Amino acid sequence: MPDADVIPLVPDPEESGPSGSRTAHDGPSKAARLIGNTGPQPAPSRARSISARAADRRASGPSAQDAADARPAPEPPRPGSAPAVPDPGPDGIWSDPEIAALDESFWEFVQRRMAGDYRVDDFGFDPELTDRVLLALVRPLYRSWFRVEVSGLENVPSDAGALVVANHSGVIALDSLMTQVALHDEHPAHRHLRMLGANLVFQTPFIGELARKAGHTLACHPDAERLLSAGELVGVWPEGFKGIGKPFSQRYKLQRFGRGGFVTAALRTGAPIIPTAIVGAEETYPMIGNAKSLARVLGLPYFPVTPTFPWLGPMGMLPLPSKWFIHFGEPIPTDDYDEGAADDPMVVFNLTDEVREQIQQSLYRLLVARPSVFG
Repeated sequence: MPDADVIPLVPDPEESGPSGSRTAHDGPSKAARLIGNTGPQPAPSRARSISARAADRRASGPSAQDAADARPAPEPPRPGSAPAVPDPGPDGIWSDPEIAALDESFWEFVQRRMAGDYRVDDFGFDPELTDRVLLALVRPLYRSWFRVEVSGLENVPSDAGALVVANHSGVIALDSLMTQVALHDEHPAHRHLRMLGANLVFQTPFIGELARKAGHTLACHPDAERLLSAGELVGVWPEGFKGIGKPFSQRYKLQRFGRGGFVTAALRTGAPIIPTAIVGAEETYPMIGNAKSLARVLGLPYFPVTPTFPWLGPMGMLPLPSKWFIHFGEPIPTDDYDEGAADDPMVVFNLTDEVREQIQQSLYRLLVARPSVFG
């Protein structure tokens, strides 16, 4: 497959034009759902004249098909960006021309991918593939399985860098994926979350390549600071494997936040920190045991034992349909600290503890408001 064009994370002003905008983050419009269907309509009687049928149409008013035909055709997508999905009509049904346009845009997408006519940034982020394929794969979990409810989106900036810091849980890092979908689909600016992952993620075949395509990178200071300086929305889960691998008896009790490296990156770039609480992930895979010997053999940080896995085999890997809530808290500013604050251990420690405490308190409030685990 031909190589894609690489666009720098921070473009040269002379190359990007006076606006200095990047095409890698031209997000698509929110996808509409196909929620209905109609069967074939009976053909009109041949005995009736054309004028009689026209009089009936005038008397009954415009039909759904007439309204669909009156709607303007969708604009063709710009090269390198995901085409917008047309909105359905008032009855929630796509017309035949709209379905044909979707089919045409799909094949155009495939042909451009095969020809290498797409763009990635310096980190390998492919916004078109992320919007049209990767997010589409996990969106059914977000909407129908976990039924995620999001609040506090007004605390997430629309066009500036910020650091999203959240609790981690659930054996498998589904919470990070659901947060990514929430910010892309629910935020007015449809922001892409650039997550910082552990070495194991990028060392795993296929998973590491997909993570790069989705815009994620290694959890290290240089990458985090570069993304924040470029105005990106960066996500970090400081509990790491201690959070997603903790037993069910310790659910919603935050583990240690490491050495506060995420705070250092925020202080050096002046980016605000957004404490984020996620409720529901703890119940997807209730971890009742850890096969440590098997985990060492496989080179894993833990090997979970749940009420369904490994007892039910592959079926035991199906997550339980718990009800999820994601809340983005009020931003904690970092641009009012002194220039050398990032090198002061006490400042870093205090700010880390403040972020951790805000997330813990938000978890308590969400748990009290949640009617039931699967409600």
